[in-house]
Amino acid sequence: MDPFIYLEFIRQIMATLPGTTAGSSYGTPGFHVQKKFLARLWENGEVLVVRVEDRDKWIEKDPDVFFITDHYQDYSAVLVNLPKVDPADLKELIIEGWTGRASKSLINEYNSRLH
Repeated sequence: MDPFIYLEFIRQIMATLPGTTAGSSYGTPGFHVQKKFLARLWENGEVLVVRVEDRDKWIEKDPDVFFITDHYQDYSAVLVNLPKVDPADLKELIIEGWTGRASKSLINEYNSRLH
C-alpha cells in the first residue's frame, strides 16, 4: 500500500485530538501534542513510532505488528508495522499515547467532544 494512505489515516486520527500539531521529526512526518513528541513515520513510510508508556501490552498483543528495535529499548515508544496493523488498534494506540502527553484540560476537551 502507498505510505501516503497510512499518513492520511494517521492525520485523520490526530485531527480529532486537541492540541496536536503536525510537522517534521527527523526529516519525516511527525506529530506533537503541546510541543511534546507523540509520533513519527519512519523513512520507509511503513513504520510508525508512537510515544506510549505501556508498550509491553502492545507488543504482547501482536509482536508482528507492535515491536521495538535496540535503538528504542530505552525509550517509552513502540513501533507499529503499518501494513499489518488493524486500524482500530492503531487509533487506540495513538489515543493512548496522546492521553499520556496531553494536559488535563485537553483530555477534558476531548472527552467532552465524545459525549
